[in-house]
Amino acid sequence: MMSHYRNTISVVYLLFCLSITSASVSSVIRQFTDDSNTSLQQEVGAGPIPNLDEPNYLDNYHGVSSRDHKVSASNTTKGLRTRAPSSYSVKMDSYTTLLESNVGGYYRTRPFWADGYNWTMRVYPNGYYRENGTGYLSLYVETHYTTTIPSGEEVYADVRFYIFNKNENQYFTIQGTDLLRIRSFGLPRGFSQVIPVNTFKDSTNGYLYDGDHCEFGVDVTVPSLFEKSELFTVTKDFSNPTFTWAISGYSHLVEEYYHSDRFTMANREFYVRVYPNGGFGEEGKSLSVFLFLVGPRSEPYDGVLVKAKIRVLNQHPSNNIQVNLDGWYAQGVAYGSHNLVPLAYLRDSSKGFVVNDVLRVQIEMDAISATEYFPN
Repeated sequence: MMSHYRNTISVVYLLFCLSITSASVSSVIRQFTDDSNTSLQQEVGAGPIPNLDEPNYLDNYHGVSSRDHKVSASNTTKGLRTRAPSSYSVKMDSYTTLLESNVGGYYRTRPFWADGYNWTMRVYPNGYYRENGTGYLSLYVETHYTTTIPSGEEVYADVRFYIFNKNENQYFTIQGTDLLRIRSFGLPRGFSQVIPVNTFKDSTNGYLYDGDHCEFGVDVTVPSLFEKSELFTVTKDFSNPTFTWAISGYSHLVEEYYHSDRFTMANREFYVRVYPNGGFGEEGKSLSVFLFLVGPRSEPYDGVLVKAKIRVLNQHPSNNIQVNLDGWYAQGVAYGSHNLVPLAYLRDSSKGFVVNDVLRVQIEMDAISATEYFPN
């Protein structure tokens, strides 16, 4: 009796251990699968590719999935282009044989080098069923095992696939609007529903041509993060936004033009130039006034956006005459008006612009931009 009881206890204990072990293994498998589907960035660690001349081959579907990073139709762009792919191309002379084959699920190319990593391209002639691609041609890329990817890091790749269309004599292309995140090798990223299989294999559509010929390609680029940047800001609030220049003895001015004193706003220095007898085709007709930015700017390519008003003041403010400035100041550029006020108005004292032989020109600043560059 005691022996039977002990045997029963042993069996129960054994079953309990097997249950725990099974749960633990299941947890490990689930964790590995989940980890393999949370693509993380990679650093360049790849070297020369061994066995570049290994033959292309058909391979069976396996359990690696990119289901957590599928690209929806709304996040893809499709089009036609004349230029051939730059990273890799694969041409097939017997595509129907591949399409009808029961040997495996996809065709995988040999490794190719692009932007610091070794890649392979997969062509699923009947679709990648794990990502709802059944009935469609599916195209994917993956990093090759010869690419070393540090643990916990990701590669963000810009991937564009190509399919040649003989009717158009151009390449049909498909790419995502977002970069594809890729981690460990063997984890494919791409598009499960590129073209319906029936559309592709109908030779009248131009994808299968010259018997049973077709061509696929891919561009893979791994953009690096920017190292230089700039910050554009605009100042609109000024403690004193106006500068007024009182020009005395206006009727006795004989020079072609005159400059005001310099004034500073938003850490930029300006001055006004007045042509008392007009300039730039308005000689003898109109007063010409321009606002100048004093250089040099912080960089030779640094443009400054200035929005301001130039006014000729009247003793009755409602009769002021003004022009709005809105322009980018660069080397040798100034903004203003060739014909701001007719000279006849200035010579007629009843008009109220020249009082006691004093003409007043005013600048009211609305906005001044600044651009800061990093690193300095």
